[in-house]
Amino acid sequence: MSEATATDKHEEIRRWVEERNGRPARVKATSNGGLLRIDFGEPEEALEPISWEEFFRVFDENRLLFLHQDKTADGSLSRFNKFIDRR
Repeated sequence: MSEATATDKHEEIRRWVEERNGRPARVKATSNGGLLRIDFGEPEEALEPISWEEFFRVFDENRLLFLHQDKTADGSLSRFNKFIDRR
């Protein structure tokens, strides 16, 4: 696996997601803003699409970092991402 990078920069996150045809989303069955996810391809039934404004509001309120990988070990575009605690 190739190296992953963590960021809290909104524009960097949005660019990475949109380059991979992803959309901001949250898990439907959660409260208090929900668990953030990036939805790729066909919309997942368990996820609710949200605006970038809502996504970043929850992201910042929960003091998260976005861990992501640009390329896989073979050089392909990677979709690996994870939300981690900034604290």
